[in-house]
Amino acid sequence: MLKKFALIVAGGSGNRMGASVPKQFLEIEGKPVLMYTFEAFLRFDPNIEFVLVLPDTQVEHWKKLCKVHAFTTSYKLAFGGENRFQSVKNGLAQINGNGIVFIHDGVRPLVSNETIEHCFSEAQKSGNALPVVPSSESIRYSDEQGNKAVDRSKYFLVQTPQTFDAQSIKEAYKKAQHENFTDDASVLESSGHKIHLVNGNRENIKITWPQDLIIAKTFLFPQ
Repeated sequence: MLKKFALIVAGGSGNRMGASVPKQFLEIEGKPVLMYTFEAFLRFDPNIEFVLVLPDTQVEHWKKLCKVHAFTTSYKLAFGGENRFQSVKNGLAQINGNGIVFIHDGVRPLVSNETIEHCFSEAQKSGNALPVVPSSESIRYSDEQGNKAVDRSKYFLVQTPQTFDAQSIKEAYKKAQHENFTDDASVLESSGHKIHLVNGNRENIKITWPQDLIIAKTFLFPQ
């Protein structure tokens, strides 16, 4: 069977949250956000292999949380780098063999099983999959010359897990000419691969602001 890997990137801070702890460790109903993220992939496949990328300064705090919450899911640990590119590259180094790797933000606990399945199926077929949702807002383009309306039907909001054939994305990271990429699909694209879009789910928000915790709690614990 094709091996599945979930590379969870959790290097955020609590600055925009106004919190004293990193946002991946903030709790919803008594449990850290990051643990809900693990659970989303375990529902998809209980045998999935995890790689967790954390800043080295956060590892001990995470281990304490695991003891407190009796969190026993196994994973390989990689240390975060100076930027997302380096963090993901460090995580990919922990993946051995062929398979499909899901690269996912640690603070996206609301990714649906359907989205993960879409990504897996497309990556099996085409080598990669990028979950997106259409914009529900009007969009304007702005530069030094001014701004103008653009056709929002041609633009999509990008989510994770960005999903790849493991060997292809590892090779792309090795060949990359710079580290100024904002997502993993762009790294693969820079090495000449076509990116394939699949439907994401709108609830799959990246927890960044205080109100996002309220939204996440609503979906995780519907009344």
